[in-house]
Amino acid sequence: MGRIAFFNIYAYGHTNPTLEVVRELAGRGHAIRYYSFAEFRDRIEAAGADCVCCDEYMPPVPADIDKKVGKDLASLLSMTVHVTLAMEDRVMEDFRKWRPDCIVSDSICIWGKLYAGKLGIPYVCSTTTFAFNRYTAKLMKQKPGDLFRMMTGMREIKERMKELRQHGYGVDKFYELIQNDNDTDTIVYTSREFQPMADMFSSRYRFTGPSLSAPSPSRAVNGRPVIYISLGTVLNKQEGFYRSCMEALKEEDADVIMAVGMHTDISSLGSIPANFRIEPRVDQLRTLQQARVFITHCGMNSVSESLYFGVPLVLFPQQPEEGAVARRTQELGAGILLKSMYPAAVKDAVRRILEKEDYRDCARRIGETLRKAGGAAKAADGIEAVLRR
Repeated sequence: MGRIAFFNIYAYGHTNPTLEVVRELAGRGHAIRYYSFAEFRDRIEAAGADCVCCDEYMPPVPADIDKKVGKDLASLLSMTVHVTLAMEDRVMEDFRKWRPDCIVSDSICIWGKLYAGKLGIPYVCSTTTFAFNRYTAKLMKQKPGDLFRMMTGMREIKERMKELRQHGYGVDKFYELIQNDNDTDTIVYTSREFQPMADMFSSRYRFTGPSLSAPSPSRAVNGRPVIYISLGTVLNKQEGFYRSCMEALKEEDADVIMAVGMHTDISSLGSIPANFRIEPRVDQLRTLQQARVFITHCGMNSVSESLYFGVPLVLFPQQPEEGAVARRTQELGAGILLKSMYPAAVKDAVRRILEKEDYRDCARRIGETLRKAGGAAKAADGIEAVLRR
């Protein structure tokens, strides 16, 4: 059996899709060492891997993180270089003793890719967004401010790339770190049918659909439609949007479940309507199985899970990557992109989805492709194929 090292960033949305893959691989007898963080240790170990916590190697989180996520390549690269070099001695020593046969690293966890290249270890990219190459990257449609930040950060990017080369990492252009070519083995947690421009990607890309273990659904208490609202686990401190949803839906003949994250003070939202239940977190998979509409930030995992259960969406993206997911969902008829966060816009979008069955039909059709894509077993098959080469 093989020895497989996983690397990931500090993010639920990037870690969770890998856990069922780890469970599947462990069940097949492979030894797995997962370089992650204390926040995820219990989940990783429950899936069957040894967890190596890397918290001490991460730089402090910037105060303006909400403005940088998905928008500031210079900051991303600086963080990547910091972590790569800070962890290098530890990882190299581990690998001298453990001798992994393969590295599986998240597409944003660039240090895993760098270690694989430097050591000549077979590499598999784990992609929790759409697959991106130089063609599909244009779908992210960066705003002028994002482009300005990238241009002003080019000097820093060049300096950090030079630093990597000085430490023996054979990299030339920064985009080589964040894009894969058609010769890179890549797991993508969606279906070919949902992936934009899928014909641009080779057979080395395995489109596996969401990697999840769905709990048994709970039933709505009174049979009314359930509307679920969540902005994910990162950029979710948005009291204005939550108040707008409360105003928009307080008189609807529906039950509303709203997850506002761990850093939102629920008492600051004011009087909670009788048909609302507001929590820091909920069991999203269980909630989606009873929902009729999902108001979402358009993280890839959230959209995929919603479509997996045939639930149409109201789309409120917060960053370019999420914008690409939102536009694809609307293009395929499974959701409505919010034109504004005003209560009237929210109410109109929700009512259109509740009243028009076409949205639900489209969500079900996409969901069928996600369910049939192969899931964790197909992802594990792809990793094993790399081990056999």
